[in-house]
Amino acid sequence: MALLFTAIRVVLGLFFVITGVVKLTDQISAEVYRQMKSQFVQFADVFPLKEFGYKPEPGQYLQVVGWTEVVAGLLLAFGPQLLQELSNFVLTIIMIGAIYTLLVLKEPIAMCAPATVCLGLLLLLNIRRSREYAKSKFE
Repeated sequence: MALLFTAIRVVLGLFFVITGVVKLTDQISAEVYRQMKSQFVQFADVFPLKEFGYKPEPGQYLQVVGWTEVVAGLLLAFGPQLLQELSNFVLTIIMIGAIYTLLVLKEPIAMCAPATVCLGLLLLLNIRRSREYAKSKFE
């Protein structure tokens, strides 16, 4: 079972690395990069902290999310346990933000599916880690 969770963690981490790189450069897919740039204009308009007077510049928002996904994805896949847990938390926040954004924009539910699946897997990894920690605490 541990091997299965390790595989999920590594594959999920690499998935985030790829999605982050796609946000950072047009070298992988120019069309997807252009689409991301235009979507982040909309995403910046409904940014959750907008209510507090902060609205990110769409290009910077795209870059920050992209770099965060690359770094956190690498740490989730290959980092030491503490950094895996930290990156899991950061990626969980990003996925919650992605789902929130898509719902506020009234996108079809199918558009939320990738973020929802990623969030579910991140939570699964987190719950498993918490159970391991609790189990070791009482042994």
